[in-house]
Amino acid sequence: MSSKTHSRKYWVGGNWKCNGSLSSIAALSEALNPSPFPFTKDDLDVVVFPTALHVHAAVEKLPGAYNVGCQDCCVAAKGAFTGDISADMIKDFGLNWLIVGHSECRAKRGDSDEKVAEKVKRAMEAGLNVTACIGETLEQQQAGKALEICYQQLKAIANSVTDWNRIVIAYEPVWAIGTGKVATPEYAQTKHMEIRTWISDNVTKEIADNLRIVYGGSVTPSNCETLMQQPDVDGFLVGGASLNAGFVDIIKSALVA
Repeated sequence: MSSKTHSRKYWVGGNWKCNGSLSSIAALSEALNPSPFPFTKDDLDVVVFPTALHVHAAVEKLPGAYNVGCQDCCVAAKGAFTGDISADMIKDFGLNWLIVGHSECRAKRGDSDEKVAEKVKRAMEAGLNVTACIGETLEQQQAGKALEICYQQLKAIANSVTDWNRIVIAYEPVWAIGTGKVATPEYAQTKHMEIRTWISDNVTKEIADNLRIVYGGSVTPSNCETLMQQPDVDGFLVGGASLNAGFVDIIKSALVA
């Protein structure tokens, strides 16, 4: 449906998960600040997602070309939810990006499609930009249900979106997250095209054409360039490889796509 002649601004995210310390973030910030510095916010959107405890350190240490976001939010706006952080609090802290629906939250914290949809709703109300994750498990893929699962997850998210300009869809096949396995460029392109087609058919073609769909799942400096060449791949949500200097190489692959 699209080609690299499109006007979509590329997006690269680094999900630090439950990793980091004040000293490691200080060291990482030096690696992520090479000279000459390779990009500006006008070139593409680059967002790192540290733990909530380390957000301040990331904001303080990273150059201004980076955005800093949160890895998750509370399903409610406020109340008796010990340990949770609401979307309004994230916005109040001066942040603009949030991840929802990551496979680890779905599998380990019981985030159903309905719960993910509620988080999207809260984020939209707070004025946050949302990186919404979808993707199938290995069992679902082997059963031929990958597309069905992705559409089911996508439908729940779409029902809560009020501003598509503030949404990035991250397609992350669960079997490729942290496993060293990676979807082939052709597989990733097919799934991204199918996601864009669903948006075109169920929302609008204009929104589909402008929606940024990024790939996640064992993205590294060695495979990012071939993935980035695919016409419907608009960037990456990176896990482990965002914790070292190789993250800059992944960012650069989006600059030359």
